[in-house]
Amino acid sequence: MKADADSMTWKTGEHTGVSEHMLLTVEQGKRLIDRLEQKHGLPMAEMTALIDANCPKLRDYVRLKAREIGDRIYGKNIYIRGLIEFTNYCKNDCYYCGIRCSNTKAERYRLSREDIMACCREGKKLGFRTFVLQGGEDPYYTDDCIVDLIHQIRTAFPDCAITLSIGERERESYERFWEAGADRYLLRHETAAESHYQKLHPENLSLKHRKRCLWNLKEIGYQTGCGFMVGSPGQTSEHLAEDFTFIRELQPEMVGIGPFIPHSDTPFAEETQGSMELTLYLLSLLRIQQPDLLLPATTALATIHPRGRELGIGAGANVVMPNLSPVGVRDKYALYDGKVCTGEEAAECRNCLERRMESVGYHIAVGRGDHRNIDF
Repeated sequence: MKADADSMTWKTGEHTGVSEHMLLTVEQGKRLIDRLEQKHGLPMAEMTALIDANCPKLRDYVRLKAREIGDRIYGKNIYIRGLIEFTNYCKNDCYYCGIRCSNTKAERYRLSREDIMACCREGKKLGFRTFVLQGGEDPYYTDDCIVDLIHQIRTAFPDCAITLSIGERERESYERFWEAGADRYLLRHETAAESHYQKLHPENLSLKHRKRCLWNLKEIGYQTGCGFMVGSPGQTSEHLAEDFTFIRELQPEMVGIGPFIPHSDTPFAEETQGSMELTLYLLSLLRIQQPDLLLPATTALATIHPRGRELGIGAGANVVMPNLSPVGVRDKYALYDGKVCTGEEAAECRNCLERRMESVGYHIAVGRGDHRNIDF
């Protein structure tokens, strides 16, 4: 590659596209992928070109490499997390989200503490050792409420990991949750590019604050998860390259990505859905850039393709998050249209996932499924 490669254009043998960045043949793309494996990061221009060069031959190359890396580190284990979507109230008005506060068509709910504990008990019986408490940014759940809930779960299930996914809070709140017994925190940054962030969010939300939250979580000691949508409105390859750069800087333990899927009651209702092929390609590149990541095969992937989870595993993912929420509320936690697995009981979903993972040569691992660098 020349130092002034930014001035070049590219095309593959399949003529899949044109970018203003650099000329990449398939062989040059493979060399960049090899360099990403060696260096665990690429300069912005090269990462942008590599993302742009998404084509069948490179997808095959990156997928096989990513799967080999994942198998070397985590074996054939697929880690399960029991997802409990305990509130769909949210004070925010993000333009892409079906539970945004201005969506008056959303049927709101909150699970009681007894409901949440019942989900945990059922999950424990089914072999789950991680519970993910996920919800909108609901002011009803004060820090005191969350701390009490963590205490109750930690007391009842001392051998299980507690993951929170409840949005942006101040550092003091995160510290209280950590001291109460929470282990992990998921906070998708959605995009690391300031201009793109502003396109997706109202003015009162700040990318700077969101990133600060993630740095706080890392500094406190959480196993921290970030992530982004693929194909969200206005997204470019440069934006995606910025995501990879931010992830390289943050060094999270987990990264969750999934295709953008529009919700009919949002300003983005008519926008185009994100690409499965690009999502899988980026999953593989993430595995290569940071080999020890815990990478979910997301529900969004399963929503846009009947074998989306299996394809995600084949691309380098090693986590699945079946839903432990009561069946009656699952269709109400609708971040996007068409969400799958809203009608299965937890046991049915667990058994179905086990068969699906076995069909592609992997098995469900019973355990907390911590990041490999976490020692208990």
